[in-house]
Amino acid sequence: MQLNCDLGESDDNWQEGPESRVMPYIDRANIACGYHAGDPETLQRTLALAREHNVAVGAHPSYPDRAGFGRRSMQLQKGEIIAMLHYQMGALEGMALSQGLTLSHMKPHGALYHDMMTSTRVREAVFEAVASYHRALPLIMQATADANEHRKEAQSVGIDLWFEAFADRRYTDDGRLLARDKSGAVLDQKATLDQAAQLCREGTVSTANGAALAINADTLCLHGDNPDAVNAIAALHALIHSK
Repeated sequence: MQLNCDLGESDDNWQEGPESRVMPYIDRANIACGYHAGDPETLQRTLALAREHNVAVGAHPSYPDRAGFGRRSMQLQKGEIIAMLHYQMGALEGMALSQGLTLSHMKPHGALYHDMMTSTRVREAVFEAVASYHRALPLIMQATADANEHRKEAQSVGIDLWFEAFADRRYTDDGRLLARDKSGAVLDQKATLDQAAQLCREGTVSTANGAALAINADTLCLHGDNPDAVNAIAALHALIHSK
């Protein structure tokens, strides 16, 4: 199982983000594309760190919602979603190419990610955006009980899916992520490591109600805006790559 992390999300050139601490320990970096966070210099530095540590880079696009960090849903038409995704993917790919890197995948951010998981209309638009990009990229989405159906949908338009689990987020009994405004939704350092260990050892996570939820994932995600989880990155890397 590979470890991926959402990065490049700082909006302050003078603020040190988690990138330098995280990059030596991850396999894939999902880099913000400017619509929810990130400025050109931050993205440039993040790409340079990825190149230095031989980390694969992917686009992490969102709804155009910097004020809400991309966590507010928007009612957009299919064509609007496709255009905004191509715009963000193309911008990041241009910066990556300038450093000798190419995009290896795409993973939507925040509300767009969650809308993709719950809305057939949004998911179809995201799938079409990936399929109609100038070169189709693998798409990362959440591993749920609907994974087989989602894979069939993706195959019908010619794209590959990589399913992910979350190290630092609490799950509900139906396999979704507990809403961030709920107590315990974001896990601290110890709980993050415990959840990752359980996933590697048993293929399950414990839900908010204490049930064992089976998850079959290709990659494990850590959020770069969770300081407790970032502090656990070295231990998390050792845990995953010892399995």
